[in-house]
Amino acid sequence: MSNKKLSVIIPSRNERFMPETVDDIFNKASGDIEVIVVLDGSIPDRLPKQRNNLGYLVFEPARGMRASINAATEVASGEYLLKCDAHCMFAQGFDEVLEADMQDNWIVIPRRCRLDPINWDTEKGGKSAIDYHYLDFPDPFKNHDGGMHGVEWPQRAKERLDILIDDTPSFQGSCWFMKRTWFTDFLHGMSETGYGTFSQEPQEIGNKTWLGGGEIKINKKTWYAHLHKGKTYGRMYHQDGNEIVSGHNYSAWHWMTDEEPNMIHSFEWLIRKFWPMPSWSEDWISDWQTQLETWKKLWKP
Repeated sequence: MSNKKLSVIIPSRNERFMPETVDDIFNKASGDIEVIVVLDGSIPDRLPKQRNNLGYLVFEPARGMRASINAATEVASGEYLLKCDAHCMFAQGFDEVLEADMQDNWIVIPRRCRLDPINWDTEKGGKSAIDYHYLDFPDPFKNHDGGMHGVEWPQRAKERLDILIDDTPSFQGSCWFMKRTWFTDFLHGMSETGYGTFSQEPQEIGNKTWLGGGEIKINKKTWYAHLHKGKTYGRMYHQDGNEIVSGHNYSAWHWMTDEEPNMIHSFEWLIRKFWPMPSWSEDWISDWQTQLETWKKLWKP
């Protein structure tokens, strides 16, 4: 058993399956853990059973996911930090598997399966676990919004099936694992400037890690299952749509123009590192320049 403590932080708002998530973490972890749940906006009627190493932060009124993550990290005492959504299930011993193959400047993502929350099991149906995400090219003419998103990358998964710990350019924000000092001393927490209270979590901490000399890894030795809410369960952690789109636009501009200070690599370096990456043409720099005036109208005053 590892003697290094893990702090699990769970930002939540109107989360139907938060008690099940907390119970699952305590049932599956094999090392020393604490769980910090942020109740962002109100105290729900149903809570997990009381435990000595389970604590809550209550925000009334709500402050948002980014502020919730920052606040929970401030009171966390573990050497390691795992953030997850409040609708997740984990593999047995996930914590010690993640700790066993860890570097100080890494962000590590377990394999992502799909959660069947009613039976509290992985969803059946033959779908593969999700390992890799690419960053898609920001395009203001997309149907939804023009931001830069992490998109599932099944082709890379097929090509690198046997690599158990591997580089990935991006990830989904539902679960990540890192040294607490990487979050506090290098990332300096999560910014709400430009991003708003919710959007682009993986893009901020992921891009800052890659461009600042760290690495993002997928660890296929363990997994978690995340609920794809869709129309059945709704958003739960509901956010203002206009704020989300504004955060996406800010993030795209910020990273494509290398506005992040103190980076040792340019954003172009990251794209070339994972080249060829879907949605990025050979002339992607020219594509961006062509769209520059449109982007200025979207974000820059």
